[in-house]
Amino acid sequence: MTTPHTSVTGNLRVPAPFNESPRDFAPGSLEATRVLKEIDRVRGQVRELPHVIDGERLPLAARTNVVAPHDHGHVLGHFSPAGEREVTAAIEAALRARPTWSRTPWWDRTAIFLRAADLVTGKYRDELLATTMLGQSKTFHQAEIDINELADFFRYNASFAAQIYDTQPQSVPGAWNQMDHRPLEGFVLAITPFNFTAIAGNLPSTPALMGNVVVWKPSEKSALSSEVVMRVFEEAGLPPGVINLVHGSGADVTAVAQQSPHLAGITFTGSTAVFRQLWKSTAANIDRYRSYPRLVGETGGKNAVIAHASADPEALVTALVRGAFEYQGQKCSAASRTYIPRSLWASVEAPLVETTANLRVGDVTQHETFVGAVIDGASVRRLEQAIERGKALDSHQLLVGGRTRSEEGWFVDPTIFQTTDPHAITMSEEFFGPLLSVYVYEDDEWDRTLRLVDQTSDYALCCSVFAGDRRAISQALDVLRDAGGMTYVNDKPTGASIGQQSFGGSRGSGTNDKTGSPLALQRWITGRFIKETFSPAHDWTYPYMGQRG
Repeated sequence: MTTPHTSVTGNLRVPAPFNESPRDFAPGSLEATRVLKEIDRVRGQVRELPHVIDGERLPLAARTNVVAPHDHGHVLGHFSPAGEREVTAAIEAALRARPTWSRTPWWDRTAIFLRAADLVTGKYRDELLATTMLGQSKTFHQAEIDINELADFFRYNASFAAQIYDTQPQSVPGAWNQMDHRPLEGFVLAITPFNFTAIAGNLPSTPALMGNVVVWKPSEKSALSSEVVMRVFEEAGLPPGVINLVHGSGADVTAVAQQSPHLAGITFTGSTAVFRQLWKSTAANIDRYRSYPRLVGETGGKNAVIAHASADPEALVTALVRGAFEYQGQKCSAASRTYIPRSLWASVEAPLVETTANLRVGDVTQHETFVGAVIDGASVRRLEQAIERGKALDSHQLLVGGRTRSEEGWFVDPTIFQTTDPHAITMSEEFFGPLLSVYVYEDDEWDRTLRLVDQTSDYALCCSVFAGDRRAISQALDVLRDAGGMTYVNDKPTGASIGQQSFGGSRGSGTNDKTGSPLALQRWITGRFIKETFSPAHDWTYPYMGQRG
């Protein structure tokens, strides 16, 4: 492979990034009509979803169905689970691409992903929306903000990369100091979740933007939209082998990747339990690696909304409904537990329960739907068990919901428990579904309640504080400093915007590498310091030594 070169000179500046504006999709609008037409087109096909290795699409062997969660009898596509042969081929393809890609000028790499952003919001926008709605059961709005976020990642990451490359050490007369922001030596394994097409595209593209080569294992549940994202990469000009897509079991793909001495890093979004296992298995293989693999993980959350007596009750109800039940609670940032003072609960309970009871659950292609299906039957069974555990506790009262059904789609009604036990499982364990638990505290126990929020759960992803009293806000921000990587004041805990609120949590919620900021990109580079001396010394002695002779 030849080393790339360019005739471009000058200190190049990337275009200023911006957040893509979501469309409204009002019934009968042009955008709604277009997307519904695209949904019909996608629904009328059974797509082949092959591995893409070194730019080649491998024929399918054994077939696994991809279905619509809200209509699980409808097959949308097929993929073949990767075995050792396919994963090894993907690793080898990535390593072949590395010498050229790692030396490609950063502005050329950046241009590819800026073009990808325009393809996402242009040519492929409706197809990405339709495949996300059908394959992941997202409503018009939830799918739209997901796809927009993918474009936001590409644009803002380009700007962040330019900032990083512009960071150079100070030089002194007679010497020139330089920092070479090198990509990691080897390949990066990207394991992406089902719940965000944006994350599925961002995790492999961020290391690639910084000059790394990638093996990408998307969730089997998002295989439909991931195939479209891969086509976007290719049409944007990404060379073969830079990102290699393999479908199948995360455990199977990881087992092969961790045997390679060239594993340079793993970027992961998913459950805390799986990430901890990844950490352990990587450590168990540490002696075989040429370098210490970088591990980046964004995992679970048990996100709290805590209200002070001075909070706006209407704003609180809106935040709880949206924060807990949008996308069926299948966001790591979803509101899952809330602490409300007794004086405020009197004006919050009825509208919260009534609004939740009236949320439309069903087919996401219908405009009236607010809550779609959970991702699969296993999720229904897991959430059923959680609901039954709550019902069995004397400390719990079921306020609304609790119903599940799986005949045509995998549906779980938005469910709210009220508990008198702030340490109960519903206040501490992540359920990753439309379940919200309420603890009503006495108004004079604000201090104690803040400590409960901090100490009850193993997670530290998101917190929301609702208050009108500035002293209460300041106190909450202080006590909850380590309880969340994201703290919102008078807003729901979901919906972080790229370039505005960089995302990530600590404790059991991950490595807090702040997706949507330069910090996330820095994990995928390793510095080389270069000093060039213009007038080298010719005398080995120092003045303190006096004259030689």
